[in-house]
Amino acid sequence: METCRYRSAAGRLFFGAMLAAFVAGPAWAQSPILMKLGTPTLNDGQHEFLKRLATAIEKDTGGRIKVEVYPASQLGPIPREIEAVQLGAIQGFISPAEFLEGVDPRFQVLSAPGIFKDMNHVDRVVKDPEFRKEFYKVGAQRGLRVSEAFLSGPTAVNTRKPVRHIADLKGLKLRVLASPIQMEPVKALGATPVPLSLGDVLPALQQGAIDGVMSVMPVLAAMHYYDTAKYVSETNLSYAVSTFVISSTWFNHLPPDLQKIVNDDTLRVGDQMHPWVVDFYYAQKKVWNAAGGEVIAISDEERAK
Repeated sequence: METCRYRSAAGRLFFGAMLAAFVAGPAWAQSPILMKLGTPTLNDGQHEFLKRLATAIEKDTGGRIKVEVYPASQLGPIPREIEAVQLGAIQGFISPAEFLEGVDPRFQVLSAPGIFKDMNHVDRVVKDPEFRKEFYKVGAQRGLRVSEAFLSGPTAVNTRKPVRHIADLKGLKLRVLASPIQMEPVKALGATPVPLSLGDVLPALQQGAIDGVMSVMPVLAAMHYYDTAKYVSETNLSYAVSTFVISSTWFNHLPPDLQKIVNDDTLRVGDQMHPWVVDFYYAQKKVWNAAGGEVIAISDEERAK
């Protein structure tokens, strides 16, 4: 009799626990989904985009997705971060499109010299529906979901010695992005292209292993390159376009409602970045000059040539 009463009580407790669990839902369902976002830069347009996106997604999902932002290559060198996104270990990554060239060579088309006339031209192109229809397919078969693209800035050459004319580039060792479409034009100008990850650039510049770096003013100023190489020559040879990719593996496992929120927020936040990036670009030119650096404008005639 005692055994029966014990079993009956135990059964009621078990049933009660199961009912409570059913009403509350499984423990894992109550935990937020983690979304880690990485970028190689710090305090620039890419970092600002990730911060804004994190705020939007957490708000619009009601906390069902928890977003963590890791700037300055905290999640590893650029190639490793890209691989981690393909595998789903990192959920999102943003950098100039050329860094994704190893995944698909078509990513580098955006850095072709002469393709854009000015910063506003970049904005019009990356928001064009026909452009998005084709460009957003790139990388899809390799685990990357292109989700947004916006201006990073016009390319410039930051050097230890002044470059006032295109001819001054001859013989210089310049860090470039790891894409043929940037390396070959640098060779044509008489310089030696040296592909390096962003984290290795400043030490190489400080040690004299390279003479300069092709980059964009917002990145150079935000990372205090003026302490090592005070000269920036505005070549406008090409324009860097920040490209945000999401892990297809991660995204495809989200519930449909969360997929829509992530997709909509990414496009909305990214499409609002252009005015901020342009204002930041001009603000960083002032910061550069105030820090003792010099901004050199290559003449329109030389640029055209």
